[in-house]
Amino acid sequence: MTKNTGSRKRLHDILTKINRIEEEKAAPADTPEQKPAVGGGDDFDVLKSMVGGKDQLKITDLIRDPREMGPISDKGPEERETRQYQEISHEDAGEEPESLETPVDDPVIDPENLEALKSVVDALFGEEKTAANPVEEDEGGIDPMPALSGEALKSVCASLPGATAPRSRTTQWSKGAADLPADAAPGIADADDIGSLSELILPRAATFDVEELALDFETRTHTPGLSGVPPEIDSLWNKNISNITDEARNVVIGRDNEDTGGLLKKFNLFTKLRHSVEEYNPRLHGPLVDLTFSPAPGIEEIELYPVNEPYAYVRIIYDNTSHEYTYEVIEPEITEAEKELLGEIKDRLFERLDVNTKEVSRTEAQNLLRTYSDEIISDYGINLTPVSREKILYAIDRDFLGDGLIDAIMHDKYIEDISCDGLDNPIFIYHSGYESIKTNLMYTDALDLDSFVTKLAQRAGKYISIAEPMLDATMSDGSRIQMTLGKEVTAHGSTFTIRKFKDEPISPTDLIEWGTFSPLSIAFLWLAVESGNSAIFAGGTASGKTTSLNAISLFIPPQAKIVSLEDTRELKLPHPNWIPSVTRDSFDTGGKGEIDMYELLRAALRQRPEYIVVGEVRGKEAQTLFQAMSTGHVTYATMHADSVASVVHRLENPPLNVPRNMLNALNLVCVQVQARVGGQRIRRNKHMIEILDIDPRTNELITNEVFSWHQATDEIRYSGKSYVLEAIMETRGWSEARMREELKRRQEILEWMRMKKIRHYRDVSKMLISYFRDPDAVMKIVRGDLYE
Repeated sequence: MTKNTGSRKRLHDILTKINRIEEEKAAPADTPEQKPAVGGGDDFDVLKSMVGGKDQLKITDLIRDPREMGPISDKGPEERETRQYQEISHEDAGEEPESLETPVDDPVIDPENLEALKSVVDALFGEEKTAANPVEEDEGGIDPMPALSGEALKSVCASLPGATAPRSRTTQWSKGAADLPADAAPGIADADDIGSLSELILPRAATFDVEELALDFETRTHTPGLSGVPPEIDSLWNKNISNITDEARNVVIGRDNEDTGGLLKKFNLFTKLRHSVEEYNPRLHGPLVDLTFSPAPGIEEIELYPVNEPYAYVRIIYDNTSHEYTYEVIEPEITEAEKELLGEIKDRLFERLDVNTKEVSRTEAQNLLRTYSDEIISDYGINLTPVSREKILYAIDRDFLGDGLIDAIMHDKYIEDISCDGLDNPIFIYHSGYESIKTNLMYTDALDLDSFVTKLAQRAGKYISIAEPMLDATMSDGSRIQMTLGKEVTAHGSTFTIRKFKDEPISPTDLIEWGTFSPLSIAFLWLAVESGNSAIFAGGTASGKTTSLNAISLFIPPQAKIVSLEDTRELKLPHPNWIPSVTRDSFDTGGKGEIDMYELLRAALRQRPEYIVVGEVRGKEAQTLFQAMSTGHVTYATMHADSVASVVHRLENPPLNVPRNMLNALNLVCVQVQARVGGQRIRRNKHMIEILDIDPRTNELITNEVFSWHQATDEIRYSGKSYVLEAIMETRGWSEARMREELKRRQEILEWMRMKKIRHYRDVSKMLISYFRDPDAVMKIVRGDLYE
């Protein structure tokens, strides 16, 4: 190291003398006193011949370290001679100090003498070539000369002239102008003046003008949980900048906000801020459904009414050619583009949603679906019109939370039954006004139909499969459903039949309004139920048996203990002391874990019930039921039979097998029918018959018909004799006048509720309880309104 340094010093002295001689030769004749030339003569000619013969060549510019190159100074040669060079090693290097002086013109080298010059430099400096030649770059195009830092940088700066001392690089985004060192010369050059030496001094990444710096980031859509933006940051933005609207699109990233603009652009947060949701307003944006009707010849519109406004409507049309009604469901029409987007949103929702809809309310679930759907639409960067957005959100809600294809039918309060008979067959419904008619809906994809049947079973908490392709279940709204899966037992594929359950149970007021019972017959049943008389409601399918049973159960005293037994939940009572029980299927094919109606009835008898309500009697539980009647438990039930004789026949034969001598424990049999009067389908209580006793001679049941329905006049007539009323008079100690007064009072209350349109079962129950506790106060109000 010392030897090389000495050689370098000697070469520097020689070249200095050469420069002095050159300057003296070029000086004009009238130049003031000049110093004598040093080292001229043969020595100069020899050195000049070694490095090249061009007069304009300055050898010092070729072999001096670029870090020593300063501006052309007026300092004398003696002063420049005193510069000291310090050896710089790569171990101490941090960042290369900058030279900010104006460089001299590029040296011109004779090509023929270039190799000779290289040999001289190599012989003198050897291993120091790398340190003295920062022009070389590594493979990445970056200057390999690392920067100095700390004490090493300070020591180098101290040995350099003031003009070459490193200064802080001033950029446009600096908070303030950089302060130059105190000894900086006024002639410090900018980067523009460095010229051809810029690559030796400035890093390549900053060689272009800062004013023109443009950051070109890749645009990405960020999804919470999957992107580089943490979810908590997303929530923070949504919370603090939720009021920014579409005006954010017009924001231009300028020079004054490059930091902020670049960050927002990098993380694509402007996309999140741009997306604003305009809620659908029917008055401003128009209807979602096109209700215009352009009928074919022979087709006429009978009725049009909403079932789920403003999303779904029903049109009843009549074909004069075939004389058939058709139930037409009208929902928002979705375009192909909207259908494609809907499919993408559904796929994303399946991936992102992890919510048990049984644990949240319907409203909360709908809000979650809308929120996630809006986020997905925002991720795609699509701006939907309010109408398009609402149509897509309705379809998502219908398919995820609703009942899919039949959702509109399920919203129709006039529908009693829904029947899907298989693939490529129209869905049929039973309408209260038009009876059994077909719809414009059908399943055309076996996979969609099988998936819907499976979903219905899962929602009911049960399982259906090819191994067990038949299932009876209760839907979330209480409707009964029977399903089959695939073609195992049905030739046309999966099927389902839904018996709709009304959200509001039928009340006694409704039965009177519809003419199913007369006010007197309902008053009679009121007294009979209150006094503890057992009854069976018999009839055919869809004759109103369960409906009447539920309505009459409202007459049970408010504090009585009630236990109900059902295969599928249909009963709904307002009584606080009520235990609803439901049967359960087995867990395996061996019947393990099954709880049938017989087991439920046995358990109910241990619960000390005052009233037992059985959904339907169809098996061996009938014997236990009549044993409960015989031991004083008041019981109400339904069964399939069209007359008293049919009831007795079914009870006495398998699988019920009830002995005849137990039948006299039953007090009343109400036979329900479905008939036609004046072209309209109606339900009526055809017979109300008392079971009196058994004739010991003939072993026949002795009965008395209290009320009967006459189809010709559509009247329910009282026979004039009732053994049940006589039993009540005897039990309560009433006279006939008191009994007549009591029947009159109850009829007046029923008529008053019908006049006041008190039809909700809870409101009716409140009225009945009020009369049970303070009859005189209630009658004062009722008669005040009826006879004023």
